[in-house]
Amino acid sequence: MNIRAYLQLTRPANIITAIADILAGVAIATFSFSMETINPTNVFFLCLSTIGLYAGGIVFNDIFDLELDKVERPERVIPSGKVSKQNAINFGLLLLTFGVFAAMANSLMSSLVALLVAICALVYDKFGKHHSFFGPINMGLCRGGNLILGMSIIENSILQWWWLSILPICYIAAITMISRGEVHGGNKYTLYFAAILYIIVSSCQLLIAYQLDNVLITAAFVSLHVFLIFKPLINAISNPIGSNIGKAVKAGVLSLIVMDAAWVSVSGNIILAIPILFLLPISMKLAKFFAVT
Repeated sequence: MNIRAYLQLTRPANIITAIADILAGVAIATFSFSMETINPTNVFFLCLSTIGLYAGGIVFNDIFDLELDKVERPERVIPSGKVSKQNAINFGLLLLTFGVFAAMANSLMSSLVALLVAICALVYDKFGKHHSFFGPINMGLCRGGNLILGMSIIENSILQWWWLSILPICYIAAITMISRGEVHGGNKYTLYFAAILYIIVSSCQLLIAYQLDNVLITAAFVSLHVFLIFKPLINAISNPIGSNIGKAVKAGVLSLIVMDAAWVSVSGNIILAIPILFLLPISMKLAKFFAVT
């Protein structure tokens, strides 16, 4: 078995960003509940859950894209024959199933959230990506659900803070809109709209941090995030060719870690925010060996 080929299928650099989502969700749960109520073992299982869910969703993305990839990206794992379509299906199902059952270690509620995330991922892979309006929202729902999966560490926190999942929906919708021009070039108006969505997300983080008296700490994380995502985005707006758009997409995906660290800083938990930030160089290192987009 070609282990590297299976790893390529799962986009390891992206999986790190999904783990950061869970940790951000856990931090949001502490907006209303004490950190002492968090069970570290359950956090670990929720991280395992998101690994399975994200990797499984990515695998099925490539399965459903097989015919298109034979033409546009024949070097990818499945069209190149490194992993057969049937083996990829089996692998993807195993990962998604693992993701749902790992969440059950925390609670039934967590497993139900994980199941909904898995369904959203499959709907996007098969149908959503082909819709210019529904597709970005669908992809955003996967990330928003992942954030709620982290919040489910304390079930009551979901009732209070579920609406925050709208912000990663906006953020991922922006990245998804940008990515549509990755192969053939993009539209400047789409890129401008994506920039507006980015600004909305960062502004909301600062506003909530201000309300919780943690704005100075959060401003540092938000500033770093804005720098990382806007530098390549501005280049793409100036010259919206495929390669520039690809860099903007890659920056947006990897910088999810910084956005998640900013959410943790909103809670005032700088001790957790900084380790999450250090996930970024790990993800960037993996991105040198495995595709992000």
